[in-house]
Amino acid sequence: VRAAGHYVTVLLDPHSYDAVINDSDSLDFTRYAQVLMDRIFSLWLPHHQMAKAKTMMKKHFLGTNLAALNSTMSRHLQALLKAEMPQNQKDRKEEGLFNFSYSLLFKAGYLTLFGGEQNNNGVDPSCVYEEYKTFDGLLTKMARGTLKPEEKRTAQSVRQRLWELLAPAGLTEDSGVSPWLHAYRRLLQEEGTDDNTQQKAMLMQLWATQGNVGPAAFWLLGYLLTNPDAMAAVKREMETSEGSLLDRPANTPVFDSALEETLRLSAAPFITREVVQEKTLHMADGQEYLLRKGDRVCLFPFSSPQMDPEIHQEPQKYKYDRFLNADGSAKRDFYKGGRRLKYYSMPWGAGTNGCVGKQFAINTLRQFVYMVLTNYDLELCDPNAQMPE
Repeated sequence: VRAAGHYVTVLLDPHSYDAVINDSDSLDFTRYAQVLMDRIFSLWLPHHQMAKAKTMMKKHFLGTNLAALNSTMSRHLQALLKAEMPQNQKDRKEEGLFNFSYSLLFKAGYLTLFGGEQNNNGVDPSCVYEEYKTFDGLLTKMARGTLKPEEKRTAQSVRQRLWELLAPAGLTEDSGVSPWLHAYRRLLQEEGTDDNTQQKAMLMQLWATQGNVGPAAFWLLGYLLTNPDAMAAVKREMETSEGSLLDRPANTPVFDSALEETLRLSAAPFITREVVQEKTLHMADGQEYLLRKGDRVCLFPFSSPQMDPEIHQEPQKYKYDRFLNADGSAKRDFYKGGRRLKYYSMPWGAGTNGCVGKQFAINTLRQFVYMVLTNYDLELCDPNAQMPE
């Protein structure tokens, strides 16, 4: 495809994805990432700094440190949900599902990873959320460089306010500050990054950690509310799960399948690479394509594998048990052209650019849905409401 002067090879066969994902010599992501960082966050970080940060994050978002993050998140979610709900049990509260999901998860995530405790004179999470919503609404246009003059002014001022709000985040090691954020700050300081750049990096990390989990919760609750069978199955599993789902990862194949199906239908990242040296792309079916230096390659997993009818029958339909076997275990076997697929849904990216916080995000979504469904009675104001496109 030739778009805006760029030649882009769009690769649709998931059997051939590894040829792109695993080649960091001929295909480069960092230069495009730098362009986006500059456009969205007006931030420039050297590549080695980003690589070091990723290594450091793995330490904090996986293994034993993950358990501490999960329990902090659980505590903040419980407190925020309690504050959100009417004290009188008979009162019902009406709220838009998107704002309900996004605001609660954003504030809980902000307190867990950035803000320390709510009462230690830290920045009020509601204030950060309101500014962030404005920023989030302009983000796509910033990335494309298509802001109108008025929007450009709004984007600059909201960015400035967020930089100021996030300025103290992670600077000291006092109680409540996430060890991850403090370690990230230290890394930036050791690399000689000035205060101004550090603040911009804080906003980038706020977006990277909080930008997707709230919307994902909205889609998940939305699909459960509009699919009574799915809601009943998830509730049943949560009621019978041993112990609490709040402070440790639990075995919840029904919930996991419902979430995976939600993400299959709603997650649509573009995976792009710049061709930095000429490459022959060897396809799984034996065909070969020459990728020219200076062109780009794009994977769009939403089209294939996620919406491919050969891989997922009736792909437009929400089937909460699509990722379950008949015996209730997790289903991992999907086929295209008679061959088993390695990639049958890719909401978390893949390879070296896969999401480091995947497990933390899944645990957070599980905690949130568990708390909402077991403590509150949720119903649609319009029982015939349909999910948006």
